[in-house]
Amino acid sequence: MSYQGDNLMSVKRTNRSAALRILHEQGSMSRKRLAENMHLTPAAITKIVGEMIGEGLLSEGEMISCGNAGRREVLIDINNEYACGLGVLILLGSATLSAVWLDGSVIFSETVSLPEHAPAEETVKALSARLMELVRENGISRERISGLGIAIRGITSEDGRTVRNSFGALAETDYPLCEAFEAETGIHTTMENNVRSLLAAQMFLAKDGTSSGAQFFVRCDTGIGAALSIDGEIWHGVTAQCAEIGHIPVVRRGGKPCHCGKSGCLETIASPGAILEDARGILSPDETPLLWRRFGGDSGKMTVHDVFQAASNGDSGASVIVDRAVKTLGMGIKTVIYLVDPGKIVFYGDMFEDPYYLSLLNSELQEGVDTRHSTVFERSRYNKILDERAACLLAVEEFMDRGGILPL
Repeated sequence: MSYQGDNLMSVKRTNRSAALRILHEQGSMSRKRLAENMHLTPAAITKIVGEMIGEGLLSEGEMISCGNAGRREVLIDINNEYACGLGVLILLGSATLSAVWLDGSVIFSETVSLPEHAPAEETVKALSARLMELVRENGISRERISGLGIAIRGITSEDGRTVRNSFGALAETDYPLCEAFEAETGIHTTMENNVRSLLAAQMFLAKDGTSSGAQFFVRCDTGIGAALSIDGEIWHGVTAQCAEIGHIPVVRRGGKPCHCGKSGCLETIASPGAILEDARGILSPDETPLLWRRFGGDSGKMTVHDVFQAASNGDSGASVIVDRAVKTLGMGIKTVIYLVDPGKIVFYGDMFEDPYYLSLLNSELQEGVDTRHSTVFERSRYNKILDERAACLLAVEEFMDRGGILPL
């Protein structure tokens, strides 16, 4: 094992980063309280804070009483509009281009359509050009861009620079996506799997990065993805494929093909896309009478919520599909409960807004789990609003890790 010390610049960056994290998570505070939180001397904090105020990254606010002698201290806080993070979220058939300030508030967000298996080079050029147009249209100075975050479905490399497999979003595999975006935009780029970026965004906005225990985050959209955090750190696994719950094989033979290349994966039964596909496949007066009465043979406008509504009203075919999806997803989640014993499982996605579906899932999750497990199940408090923030916050988080130092 090798050991390595820190030089003065590294220590300075670490202290600045700690100050930013504390102010972000706990809000404005006096220099004295910040020194206590960081276990540094008042003189050290005065120097650190003075530099950051001089740069404009921190700002001074109101004065508060401190102690019994009537002494007053000035509150300091992050100037959230000092810098912004840019982001590109790439999913199957769409990409979202956005920017946020340092507190995660959205500056702009635009979703554009993409073809499935989009050619990577052409797609990067088009998305980069439109993103920089939006930057100019919104009056964002290049000097205040903290970086560019890319969140993409599928498997990324261990170093976070290459997309191993985007499961149909991009045509190429093993594509150096960060390098490609950097070449087009001239902006330092960081990348993460889309579901891990959503969990990171939730933790950032909830300001619970230091929370202990395990949290399992499940996203259901076209497919099913998940992410795991342990003691405030997102767990990647040896090959950066941790928590790929959607690709657990649940049908041994004869299962539907999955975007990942296998067949019979959990998401081919339990995802919103799979539920809708199955309902369209049996749409008829006999098997799905309520859906047929509403849509006839034209299922193009049918949504997963229409399937849930039909099932809740007694449509036999829809009920079979929804019940199977709920039981299959429940089985996967209960496996996680016994394997990881998380304190919380968070659901993210539009389907979790449906009361009927959510009640079925909650009931299923109570079956077969002993009372010694105290896992909390909850819909994300940021449901449906993380997609436009997640990629950007990758850049913001990296900016904070650098101690609030803007890239050259």
